[in-house]
Amino acid sequence: MNLTISGHHLEVTPAIREYVQNKLERVKRHFDQVIDIAVILTVDNLTEKEKRQKAEINLRMSGKTVYVESLSQDLYAAIDTLVDKLDRQVMKYKSKVQEHNHTAIKHLPDNYDEPAATA
Repeated sequence: MNLTISGHHLEVTPAIREYVQNKLERVKRHFDQVIDIAVILTVDNLTEKEKRQKAEINLRMSGKTVYVESLSQDLYAAIDTLVDKLDRQVMKYKSKVQEHNHTAIKHLPDNYDEPAATA
């Protein structure tokens, strides 16, 4: 798994990098088929008083790419909500993949009759 953490208008310190890595361990624990993760942390200067912290992630899994973004006043809060959103989407995808194990027609017995549809 490749992890890329970059910052726009922000220097990514070792503390921020470690915090993001620790938070992403939860996602990797739920779904281990992650190929690539790209995290972008941004600070947007809207006005002199207000600064908006933005965290976004592109997560490539086998079969799907997930994009999530989060905005907050605090960068750590933005990362927390980002990982929560990402975890929900990964769990949803994982449940879809696990429920999709239908029996192939060629593996059904020859005398198999399809169940009658109820109207």
